[in-house]
Amino acid sequence: MGRIKRGAALFLSAFLWILPAATAGAEVNINISSPSVILIESSTGQVIYEQNATEHRSPASITKIMTLLLAFEALEEGKISLDDQVLTSEHASSMGGSQVFLAEGEIQTLDTMLKCIAVASGNDASVAVAEHIAGSEEAFVDMMNAKAAELGMLDTHFEDCCGLSDSDDHYSCARDVAIMSRELTTKYPEVFHYTQIWMEDITHETKQGTSTFTLSSTNKLLKQYQWATGLKTGSTSKAKYCLSATATRDGIDLIAVIMGAPDYKARFQDAQTLLTYGFSICDLYIDENTDAPEPAAIEGGVEDTVSLRYQGEFRYLDTAGSDLSKVEKTIQLPETIKAPVAEGAIAGQAKYTLDGKELGSVPILYDETVERAGYGDYFKKVVGYFLL
Repeated sequence: MGRIKRGAALFLSAFLWILPAATAGAEVNINISSPSVILIESSTGQVIYEQNATEHRSPASITKIMTLLLAFEALEEGKISLDDQVLTSEHASSMGGSQVFLAEGEIQTLDTMLKCIAVASGNDASVAVAEHIAGSEEAFVDMMNAKAAELGMLDTHFEDCCGLSDSDDHYSCARDVAIMSRELTTKYPEVFHYTQIWMEDITHETKQGTSTFTLSSTNKLLKQYQWATGLKTGSTSKAKYCLSATATRDGIDLIAVIMGAPDYKARFQDAQTLLTYGFSICDLYIDENTDAPEPAAIEGGVEDTVSLRYQGEFRYLDTAGSDLSKVEKTIQLPETIKAPVAEGAIAGQAKYTLDGKELGSVPILYDETVERAGYGDYFKKVVGYFLL
């Protein structure tokens, strides 16, 4: 159990909704030029700052965050592998905008295609991967919208897998981009192996011969901000300049989403401003709950005690400068536990407070099943008692 100043280890949270802001954006004077932004702490999902965060905007290439999310999800499920040979279709090769100039019929490994998406924002690579996973871009877009609904992204609708569309029906918002960015980076932290690449060569092998192409990161924050780890840029004339920026400092993970920045430099400057602000005020309390609670007495069971376990760790993000060394933990269990009890059922809770204020709780679960004792079980207990 402990406290990390401005720090936290990566945590796979079960929550799909971004938690309310601890500090209202209107109460904080932050000099940013972008009309729509949000800053969250990744492990808790807590909003630190937001401005017009649910305003519908064209997301441009930060659309590809969802494309990457579905790709890593398919990898986890064993539907695809990094060694897969991904074929570039005529449709994929015809994409304009940012591209890595894949030729029709060209084959690259999925691993290379993911680099093309994450590093160089290749529209052609995005479509090729979408077709490889779902059979067509249209089917993949259906998967994207289904995933968005599953994650509670209420202000998002996708029309393509790369963000090239200028359709009014292709939209998202800063809050929803933060939700999918958090889902991608907390569930699949291996994505950072791709998003932290600054420059890398790939080899095109086509009917015209072999050539080398250099992938160069579109995320200049990697060079401008020492704690940057990713994630994705985007820009079109309609969307202007967008960015979902991830950064880690002293163990804490932040996500800053910028939408509609007026120019190329402003999105990176605004991201730095938000991230620096977040790191300056965040203080994270973590109880890993690796030690199980003491076994509890149980009445009428084949055993006299039942073992317990915590459902998981507890995290609390403070942005008010509180003394987190004063956090108190209280174990709350029923006065009487009667058999039968089932493994995994909730037995009680560990409650956390600070200066009398409740911070939250973690369920305590039964770690085993204890059946109700019968006459034979009582007889064995009595015999065992006299044989001691």
